Amino acid sequence: MNVQGPRGTKDITIQDSYKWQYVEDKIRNATREFGYREIRTPIFEHTELFLRGVGETTDVVQKEMYTFEDKGGRSITLRPEGTAGAVRSFIESGIVSGPQPTKMYYLSAPVFRYEAPQAGRLREHHQFGVEVFGANDASIDAEVISLAHTVLKRVGVKDLSLNINSIGCRNCRPAYNSALKEYFNSRKGELCRNCLDRLDRNPLRILDCKEEGCRKVASEAPVIIDFLCEECSEHFESLKGYLEAIGIKYSVNPKIVRGLDYYTKTVFEIISNSIGAQGTVCGGGRYDGLVEELGGPSMSGIGFGMGIERLLLVMEASGAEIPQYKGPDLFVCTMGAQARKKAFELVYSLREKGISADMDHTIRSMKAQAKFANKLGAAYTLSLGDNEILEGKANLKNMSDGSVTEVSLLDSDSISSIIG
Repeated sequence: MNVQGPRGTKDITIQDSYKWQYVEDKIRNATREFGYREIRTPIFEHTELFLRGVGETTDVVQKEMYTFEDKGGRSITLRPEGTAGAVRSFIESGIVSGPQPTKMYYLSAPVFRYEAPQAGRLREHHQFGVEVFGANDASIDAEVISLAHTVLKRVGVKDLSLNINSIGCRNCRPAYNSALKEYFNSRKGELCRNCLDRLDRNPLRILDCKEEGCRKVASEAPVIIDFLCEECSEHFESLKGYLEAIGIKYSVNPKIVRGLDYYTKTVFEIISNSIGAQGTVCGGGRYDGLVEELGGPSMSGIGFGMGIERLLLVMEASGAEIPQYKGPDLFVCTMGAQARKKAFELVYSLREKGISADMDHTIRSMKAQAKFANKLGAAYTLSLGDNEILEGKANLKNMSDGSVTEVSLLDSDSISSIIG
């Protein structure tokens, strides 16, 4: 019997979950300040959603999706990315018909990709992402980027670089695709098998290939910025102006296309220079045709995704400080059945007052209980035995300095006032 976790998955244990909670708290605070509201979508969808939304020529669809047939004969896919499901929900819920823009986020959402596990990228990993619908101005592009930038700063990530690009729209992309086809056809002998297939179906995808030979060929390919229409060019220049207005430095990288077909106009990546080759910690961009593609009205969209596992790696490499897990405010050590009953009553009463309190449930010795309380990181301990029960008093010990205060067992308010 195989009782080990599947390859490419990782438990978030009680030793590490406080780190996730710290990051999640920072994200929730930032999204609230920026006016974003949380959405939670199913971890599986009909496969067609991702075929239409993500794109049939992408590596995600062709190689990496977990797809299966359910008992009703329907093709179902575990969520490989967050945007398509968010758009589907936006349309299906009717929010699409309300006042716009709509600003939403999802947090620690499980994402499934069948690929070789690597640092910060597992077959099941978790994403923080934001999606904004119904805002056309480049100011929202800058806001989305600034939200990602704010989160990364607040969790202590340093040494970041922002790369931006525009990949045009349905008006200017065809001319660029023609130029790419002409260029890559002239160097077909240097392309991998996958890129030869992409050449006719979607030459833009060749720019995103990870094969060394294809990357070398792509480095000399025409760049999209030279083919932008007036609208896309003005949008891109406007984005630069907004970023400069709030002091966010950027570099224009004409090779960024992102890995999904729905992107239009703005695309961006935030790179950490702390973890080497796997340095992209956040990526996103506009997808102005996706809502319409999935059955909604013509409406703009923009968003990003940020892997939590990758983010924690970057934080560690950056030397970010995460506050340690805080133990209980009080641990009650007991000797005897009567003392355990009194401790249970006292612990319950303190919890009702918002005090984190715990007690021994294994009938260990008083010495062993004190050691356990210290290991838990309890701020205070209280020792109860027959004498304390009889007198109605006990000694409350401050574990940080060893000082002792006598307290009444009949007055939990006085105990909570000292601890709190």
